[in-house]
Amino acid sequence: MTAERLRSTPLGTRVVVRSYIEGGQRATDTLGHLVALTEEWVTVETKTGPVDLLLADVILSKPVPPAPERRAPRRKPN
Repeated sequence: MTAERLRSTPLGTRVVVRSYIEGGQRATDTLGHLVALTEEWVTVETKTGPVDLLLADVILSKPVPPAPERRAPRRKPN
């Protein structure tokens, strides 16, 4: 899904967005919930806070399933 398809994704959807960084020399992935979308920017709420991405820098994006439930810690055998 490119930036164009990202525009049709409902707010609140969990997404992964790959975008250019460092002037297009490298790319990075951002995983979280889509919380805002304008003509130029997309905001993804990640575990560490909101990340604003320029839509012109978006390479790929797609919806992803909800995060798995955290498992209980393992008990040590007696």
